[in-house]
Amino acid sequence: MCLAVPGRVMEIEERDGTRMAVVDFGGVVKDVCLEYLPDLEVGEYAIVHVGFALQRLDEESALRTLGLFAELGLLQEEFGDPWEAATGPGETAEVER
Repeated sequence: MCLAVPGRVMEIEERDGTRMAVVDFGGVVKDVCLEYLPDLEVGEYAIVHVGFALQRLDEESALRTLGLFAELGLLQEEFGDPWEAATGPGETAEVER
């Protein structure tokens, strides 16, 4: 599943002519493009989908949504280890010899 997840802007810089940010999604930090929200500032929250900040969000709504996502395990599903997700909970991938 691919979610639109709220995140907090930690840093902003221009990279190769594109406005980019380092965004914290409840402990997971990713690079995000800010071209759709050119006036977004450090400390503000935005809803991010596939690496693009799409909409500004107030802090209360962002934290409530992150809490619900964490409670439902959706943050781990969205940002977790792909190997772990592929093998299922508590299982490990075995290599055939």
